Amino acid sequence: MSDLVILATMPEAWAALVTLIVMEVVLGIDNLVFISILTNKLPESQRQSARRIGLGLALILRLLLLATVAFIVQLTTPVFSAFGHGFSWKDIILIAGGLFLVWKATKEIHHNVDPDEQPGEMIGGAVKTGFAAAIAQILLLDLVFSIDSIITAVGMTEHLPIMVIAVVVAVTLMLVAAGPLARFIEANPTIVMLALAFLLMIGMTLIADGLGFHVPKGYVYAAMAFSGLVEFLNMLARRKRRKDRAMQTDAAETRH
Repeated sequence: MSDLVILATMPEAWAALVTLIVMEVVLGIDNLVFISILTNKLPESQRQSARRIGLGLALILRLLLLATVAFIVQLTTPVFSAFGHGFSWKDIILIAGGLFLVWKATKEIHHNVDPDEQPGEMIGGAVKTGFAAAIAQILLLDLVFSIDSIITAVGMTEHLPIMVIAVVVAVTLMLVAAGPLARFIEANPTIVMLALAFLLMIGMTLIADGLGFHVPKGYVYAAMAFSGLVEFLNMLARRKRRKDRAMQTDAAETRH
């Protein structure tokens, strides 16, 4: 407790905490997009529970990883070399997570483009998944993002309490935002394809990082923000066209 009091009086500790919270929230955007798409494939009565359980278990997972932070840091040590690059366990995990994201996004895009191919798995135009499978996939992807963010956090501060507080705050914010984001994606079908494209891009970024080609996160999020802005303008345009058609229909019915 005395250590926490000392940390609370240190301006650099507060600066590190705010920076870590922002970093965790930004990195959590990737996770939220995936969780929103995944839980929208569950029956409506299970979606909120899946988001809460998945993020709750993800929080426990991150805290357990923080408890073994000394081991996590060692994951950056190369275990073998190939093509002139030393691969560590972190690289292997990032590549595996990236491949999983690319496979998952490609599969979902395929089902959205050709929904009649497997009608037995489709309900209301969406590929359905099981509750336990959804939770397992949420945890799997969170493991990939957690290791990456924790290694980054260790480079920013040496104080474990700051890391723990940042993780708890970030996951709590994700829990609050997960529901509204999932409902927004469900209410706007074109957003689903855009979100799946984001997952493809994020997956390829993870693979590139694992292979030693670092892609600045700022470029990735700038591209996502620009694409989101374009889609938002398209949504406004579609809404205006629907409103104009409705007004024309009402005017025609009034004349008759």
